[in-house]
Amino acid sequence: MERPVVVGVDGSDGGLVALDWAVAEAARLRLPLRVVHASLWERYEGTVPSFTGERQAEEMAEQHIIASSEERARRLSPELPVDAVALPDEAVAALVRESLDAAVLVTGSSGRGAVKAFLLGSVSLAVAGRAHCPVVVVRGEERNVKGMSDRIVVGVGEADEGAAAVRFALREAEARGCGLEAVRTWRAPPPSADPLTVLDATARAYEEQATAILAEVLEEAVAEHPGVSVTRTVLEGPAHRMLLGPAADADLLVLGATRRQGRHGLQLGRVSHTALHRAACPVAVVPHR
Repeated sequence: MERPVVVGVDGSDGGLVALDWAVAEAARLRLPLRVVHASLWERYEGTVPSFTGERQAEEMAEQHIIASSEERARRLSPELPVDAVALPDEAVAALVRESLDAAVLVTGSSGRGAVKAFLLGSVSLAVAGRAHCPVVVVRGEERNVKGMSDRIVVGVGEADEGAAAVRFALREAEARGCGLEAVRTWRAPPPSADPLTVLDATARAYEEQATAILAEVLEEAVAEHPGVSVTRTVLEGPAHRMLLGPAADADLLVLGATRRQGRHGLQLGRVSHTALHRAACPVAVVPHR
């Protein structure tokens, strides 16, 4: 069976934006869509949906969220296979479990109530740091969310982690018919001597190393997607800051994340954590084990 695109909905505006993005993604990839509402979502986001009023009305609210989400998805893409379910579980546990059999897992950037004051909802952050499949957190400016830039950016880390992100980014670019910018950053340590010639030589060495790593990670994956136009960019500076610039004019920022066996809790590096809070476009976190 084809693995679906899974989207978590909670009745919030952010959930609707994520749903619309997931519908478009499923149609692009020609995959079924699975809409999931976890009934204990309010434990994380602080309130029940505004239309329920009281706790005993929660079941009715769940049915409304699922029915209205399914109707919206079918209206946006009538030919798309859609499955919508309410799961009696906490949101993070439910979505992480769903990620075991998903091609892509999609969430909104914020939840309901007071959590909107923060840059990223707790559910989205926890799922991005624990999921078994690529997670897309739909955030950013409207033009970026709607894919008006025709451009994807991938941050290229070390060989294994970077390769997983690059493969995902290339598949996305191919499905969208857009270009891909692969970005690798570098930072040189302070030189041990004062002359500028030493500093320049050190900087050149680190820049050349970054260029070589970028070429190595891209080589095999790019050959598998010859129709995708790939631009290579090497930038000096900390990755968690430098990637925000290219992402400002992108439809998607793709980042790798290493999942280490036996470790619990969030497994997100500084780059992914910063992008999920500050990027001007949707962010995909691609796990590598």
